[in-house]
Amino acid sequence: MKSITVVADDRVGLLADISYILGKARINIESVSVDSIGGKAIIVLTIKDPQKTADVLQKSGYTISEANILVVKLSDQPGELSKITTMLADEKVNIQNVHMLSRDGKNTVLALMVDKPKKAEKLLAPYLITSEE
Repeated sequence: MKSITVVADDRVGLLADISYILGKARINIESVSVDSIGGKAIIVLTIKDPQKTADVLQKSGYTISEANILVVKLSDQPGELSKITTMLADEKVNIQNVHMLSRDGKNTVLALMVDKPKKAEKLLAPYLITSEE
């Protein structure tokens, strides 16, 4: 799965504008994370069609960057997040972004963006899921 990051001047209605543009282009947002830092909005979108999303946003004047993300499923119990983050840290894999995609009381599904995706993929193989699951 891919993520698209939009960095723009923070303003009222920015997320409304971006979500409208994507909806009009029939692009479904799988997940979204928004932060505002120093007058800038950082919007991370998880989507299934990164090329179309990038094209639509760039044509609308937004600056974007793309990254591969890993989607993992953990048991929803204390210590599970620590288990995988420690595995990555021990192997010098830096987590750049993490956000929860879903949680049902039994399992938690997370999207991870890391600096060494191939290495992380091997380390987290037992936890990885595909976007179809």
